[in-house]
Amino acid sequence: MKPRFGIAPDDQALADAIVRFSAEELAPRAQEVDDQEISTVRYVPLLAELGVMGMNLPERWGGAEITPTALVLSLAAIAEACTSTASMIGAHFLATDSILMGGDDELRQRYLPQAATGKKLGAFALTEPRAGSNPADMATRATREGGSYHLSGTKHFISNAGEADFIVVFAKTDPAGGHRGISAFVVDKGTPGLHISAPEKLMGIRGAHAFEMSIDCRVFESQRLGQEGTGYRTAMRILDNSRMDVAATCLGIGEAALAAAVDWAQSRQVGGEPLAAKQGIQWKLADMKMRLEAAWLLTLQACAKRQAGIAFSAESSMCKLYASEMAAFVADEALQIFGGYGYTRSLPLERYVRDARIMRIYEGSSEIQRTIIARGMLSSRPI
Repeated sequence: MKPRFGIAPDDQALADAIVRFSAEELAPRAQEVDDQEISTVRYVPLLAELGVMGMNLPERWGGAEITPTALVLSLAAIAEACTSTASMIGAHFLATDSILMGGDDELRQRYLPQAATGKKLGAFALTEPRAGSNPADMATRATREGGSYHLSGTKHFISNAGEADFIVVFAKTDPAGGHRGISAFVVDKGTPGLHISAPEKLMGIRGAHAFEMSIDCRVFESQRLGQEGTGYRTAMRILDNSRMDVAATCLGIGEAALAAAVDWAQSRQVGGEPLAAKQGIQWKLADMKMRLEAAWLLTLQACAKRQAGIAFSAESSMCKLYASEMAAFVADEALQIFGGYGYTRSLPLERYVRDARIMRIYEGSSEIQRTIIARGMLSSRPI
């Protein structure tokens, strides 16, 4: 990943360190991770040494307190080497962001310093079998019983859940309250009544394991994040951050696929000349490059607003939407340039295509992002 214009020197220096680590530790094993579905949690100690596991946290809670731009650059560098690793980190950030934004200082002190140093891994349990895009439809319940809550329900496609030390679980404390009746709780690993399935068999990001959770357990009131009914609002703020993490992951996929396509086009001989000499290939590369650069600009715009403390929900949705569709386009075009070789599992092109596919679904599908963007526009202008 080449240095980008306008990036602060400190941000670029951190990204360069992550690029070196990713090239040495992640990229050589990425195919093995995919082939054998090896959990990328194995990298947590190394990532923690670099400060990656706490990149989203302030120094007060053990984090690196870096800029949003540095975070995006770092995740993109990791994803360029191994998308599964970037996805595992993103799931951890969802959990720690939840506690940072929604918890009190006691909860922050209990979980965040250890999460930042890699001693505790987090997971974020919002999605349910019948409540994906609309959390207000969730069926998981949290019923108050004295100084504790009885949590019951099922969560689905929960990244990291089987290996996590703590899971942020969203549940209805007021079933009639719609999204205003949702609350969030931190549930520790090993809590009686918490059962986690074997990992799902995924199409892509096979090293970022996802699980179904069956919940029938009790948690203390002190494990609730904020007041009752504030869970939905907390989740939406967290997803603004997380959509930028997904965009960064997509940028990494795009960078990897485009670099592979350029190298192949320059080295592959067809009719006595490089494939890159063909105008049709040149046009493909130009389109791939333009979409990648546009995705970078949308993402860096969101970074600038986030860093300035300005509302960035629309920018977060736009960069996630565009970057996820860019990654799919660039990966597919790269495979096309490779021809039959790209379709084999001996090269990473088909892995890029499979890894990119989930990006248009999780953290809000492309359709949901378009709805968010449009509603933001319409709410500021009378019809």
